[in-house]
Amino acid sequence: MNNISQLKNNGLKVTGPRLKILDLFETYAERETERHLSAEDVYRILLAEGVEVGVATIYRVLTQFEQAGILIRHHFEGGKAVYELNQEEHDHIMCVQCGLITEFQNKEMEAMQARIAEENGYRVVDHSLYLYGVCADCQKKERRNKR
Repeated sequence: MNNISQLKNNGLKVTGPRLKILDLFETYAERETERHLSAEDVYRILLAEGVEVGVATIYRVLTQFEQAGILIRHHFEGGKAVYELNQEEHDHIMCVQCGLITEFQNKEMEAMQARIAEENGYRVVDHSLYLYGVCADCQKKERRNKR
């Protein structure tokens, strides 16, 4: 589905800023380590590309996309909201030192969560799992700094 159709199918008017922001998230969705963008990231990237979109417009579009189910908002350590395209379900692990976010899928973990919910009389309608740790690169830096 192209971006114009996606906006229309979600009840959103097709505007230049909406198309630019959706294009940006689709471009970044293909990158392993830069899929999660804050409003400030979007502003900075668009500005570097010569696209003039106000910060207030970016926040408004991100909220509209979240409400339409196009984007998912996350609040990782530090409280700053970041967004990613609403694609396949996955969980996240974040480095508490450099902020690197890695996505992962684990069928055993998903089954365990479903089993725990069922054992406690719940039907899962949504979930989010965030793990926090220190990535391999930051661990290497720690070891070098200890020498």
